[in-house]
Amino acid sequence: MNHPQDPTPGPSDGPQDWITTPVTADLLRGALDLERTEHGLLPHRLPARARAQNTDGQLAMAEAQPSGVRLVFRTRATAVELDALRTKTEYAGVPPRPDGVYDLLVDRRPAGRASATGGDVLMIDMTAGTAETRPGPVGTVRFAGLPDRVKDVEIWLPYNEATQLVALRTDAPVEPVEPGERPVWLHHGSSISHGSNAASPTTTWPALAASLGGAELLNLGFGGGALLDPFTARALRDTPADLISVKIGINVVNADLMRLRAFGPAVHGFLDTVREGHPDTPLLVVSALYCPIHEDTPGPSVPDFSGLSTGNLRFRAAGDPAELAAGKLTLNVIRDELSRIVRQRAADDPHLGYLDGRDLYGEADFAELPLPDELHPDAAAHQRIGERFARLAFGPGGRFAAPGAPGAVSPRAQPGTAGPAGA
Repeated sequence: MNHPQDPTPGPSDGPQDWITTPVTADLLRGALDLERTEHGLLPHRLPARARAQNTDGQLAMAEAQPSGVRLVFRTRATAVELDALRTKTEYAGVPPRPDGVYDLLVDRRPAGRASATGGDVLMIDMTAGTAETRPGPVGTVRFAGLPDRVKDVEIWLPYNEATQLVALRTDAPVEPVEPGERPVWLHHGSSISHGSNAASPTTTWPALAASLGGAELLNLGFGGGALLDPFTARALRDTPADLISVKIGINVVNADLMRLRAFGPAVHGFLDTVREGHPDTPLLVVSALYCPIHEDTPGPSVPDFSGLSTGNLRFRAAGDPAELAAGKLTLNVIRDELSRIVRQRAADDPHLGYLDGRDLYGEADFAELPLPDELHPDAAAHQRIGERFARLAFGPGGRFAAPGAPGAVSPRAQPGTAGPAGA
């Protein structure tokens, strides 16, 4: 694909003596694979083997969007520039989405926020079922005024824009940062875990929970892609981690790909595969957040185009509650089945727990912070969900509480629960 070359990316005008550092794997966290492209480095959140087995365009788009992926380096630079070629997704008939956001952290504290210009646009026409990519130029993200001392710098990439990393420039040398002793939390989930409608990459609920819980996040939340795919289970199995969570439910319902007879064995198989690589790692199964349209009505979820003229895209449940007798799935059916499966498995797996998603976002939360499109929480709800997950999972008595921490629960004392209340 040819990309316009005007404006040409490069150092901004100014007095700095810029140093260009190649973007390499030792400067990146949160990706499972890096693809070399004609422009630079494209982070992936599924390994090449998994991508080769996937035929779903939605999942291919989602895993290439770098939710939780960040550049991490140590430097005394006061100015940083990153050239990147983004791919922004837009929908025909809907006002353009806000530009993706880059978050800057200095010594793990928020220090700036910016967006890139230019880039490709993936235009999706949901009514026609078509997609077209419109090429654009490389853009530059710049952060200046950083403190003049040695510090750890993190640049979190937009969770909703595939991002090819072209060049990193600073006005002082950079060096990689060793991961340290923070536990690696590997999480898999749907678009809500991916970040849908969060304000920025560090304010998605998993990123917030990781920050509050003192963990290094590895986010395998894929918009529309939490469907118990065996290749995703193998990716979890093969990825080093100290803590693991899998959030299951909403995509299984809104894609309407499975019936109850297949769902239970698929969950067992998914967990069996994860356990092949992580036999004793704390593993938390999380069910869906409260979502009124699918609590007792099966999928599929379908777009409601009636509000497109005013820029509002909403979703509705197209299933029939009478179809439950035939094995169709609702969120309540799935929660009951997940709870049963975890209780059964916990008899032999003391490190396995279950967390009801309604304890993260329930009916009262919906009344206060409704889902704007009937499926996805807004930025304020992400904040609430992240804080609650941190308290329930990482806090005293939580499944992810550090061994020996005050109030930590022995895995054998509370099998099959997230913590003392069986959240």
